[in-house]
Amino acid sequence: MENDILFMRQALTLAQEAADELETPVGAVIVRNGEVIATGRNRRETGKNALYHAEIEAIDNACKKLGGWRLPGCTLYVTLEPCPMCTGAIINARIERVVYGASDTKAGSMGSVIDLTQLPYNHKPEVTKGILQEECAEMLSTFFKNLRKTKEQQKKKQ
Repeated sequence: MENDILFMRQALTLAQEAADELETPVGAVIVRNGEVIATGRNRRETGKNALYHAEIEAIDNACKKLGGWRLPGCTLYVTLEPCPMCTGAIINARIERVVYGASDTKAGSMGSVIDLTQLPYNHKPEVTKGILQEECAEMLSTFFKNLRKTKEQQKKKQ
């Protein structure tokens, strides 16, 4: 649990970096044997690409570092519950464990909307949810509140 909090704090730092770039604040860290081997953060807006989720970037970086598409013995820490695309990538990469902060009632695919890890795929990651949940949720809530405020101000100027 102590390590879960430590690595989730690192994911929160990456989420803040994403927010600073006006990206949805989601950060991801992949750990193996107690060592961070890869990180990722949302870059969909700057990259103009639907695939640029924090988890996908972290998985890509981990595969490059380890030299293969399988990531056995790895834990993925992510500030927001993975979506269907990311959950599929997690299953395909054979990530052993997923730890997430905030639940996603709109697209969460590890229990909120659907739980893809319970379908009969050939791999089922262990899932731990709610680590630093309040901090993760607050960061997202604040980001979208500020984004709405900025858009309203822009409309008033027009």
